[in-house]
Amino acid sequence: MQILYRDKHMLVINKPSGLLSQPGSLTDSVVHRLEKKFSFLGQVHRLDMSTSGVMVFGLSKKSQSNLSIQFQDRTTFKVYEAIVYGALPCPKGQVNLPIRCDWPNRPRQEIHHEGKQSLTHWQLINHEEIGPKKILCSRISLIPHTGRSHQLRIHMSAMGFPIIGDYFYAQGTALHASPRLKLHARSLHINHPISGQRMLFESNAPF
Repeated sequence: MQILYRDKHMLVINKPSGLLSQPGSLTDSVVHRLEKKFSFLGQVHRLDMSTSGVMVFGLSKKSQSNLSIQFQDRTTFKVYEAIVYGALPCPKGQVNLPIRCDWPNRPRQEIHHEGKQSLTHWQLINHEEIGPKKILCSRISLIPHTGRSHQLRIHMSAMGFPIIGDYFYAQGTALHASPRLKLHARSLHINHPISGQRMLFESNAPF
């Protein structure tokens, strides 16, 4: 787990895939590891266990509150990178489909007219072939304009282009083409919780 930035107010890390963001059913998580090093660790947001990339924490209650409000008010700007199954037919687009929890199959989510409004923009980076079987895929940038659980994963699946290695929303070749979910939180724009300075933190996709 790499530290990308640290001062006395905030901490930014690069979370690896396969590690929980917060304590749960397992005894290891980002919080477990960092609490051993910091007297106060304020969680602000989370990434799915299978998703890697940029995460920020407040190192005081004041900083945690400020950063949390930025996420709630959507003044942050996040960009993800993913590899999806199949060749997207156009350079960019959006998915605007409501999402709600699939209660009998938690933590899965589902597209449903009674769900919360959810908007994702995507942009094609390139088409590429992955694995020994040369599976045709698309590498894309994803911008979530809302913050629903599993939003990027279920939106791409709903389009018919599931994220490679997604054990919730991909099947067959798309699921088994990778041992990890090909989704990475690549960049985060955020205001410093004390100075207000706009800051950018980036991490290249490890796939």
